[in-house]
Amino acid sequence: MQNQPFITNLQPPYYAVIFSSIRNDVDHSAYDEMNNRLMALAQKQPGFLGVDSVRDKLGVTVSYWKSLSAIKEWQTQSDHLLAKRHARTRWYKTYTLRIAQVEQARDFLEKQLP
Repeated sequence: MQNQPFITNLQPPYYAVIFSSIRNDVDHSAYDEMNNRLMALAQKQPGFLGVDSVRDKLGVTVSYWKSLSAIKEWQTQSDHLLAKRHARTRWYKTYTLRIAQVEQARDFLEKQLP
């Protein structure tokens, strides 16, 4: 499978969970370890469609889900609950979470040259 710069070809309707954050200035090795574990678990979660994520000073992660019930299942997953506790006490200065239904989506991918 070729690496994509972001998730493409999702067929609406689906849901987007938009997590925007600013991290604390602490050692992020534990954060990175937890993030890697959560990404592996999310990929196995029923209803998970993919994720896009970027980080500079502001981080934005958008995960895509088939349904609101799939999102709710993920929100109550035990490792995810632990990560949310650490998010408030260790890793983030501030964050916001939004859930939106995607009704339309269009992709443009640069054509591959021969």
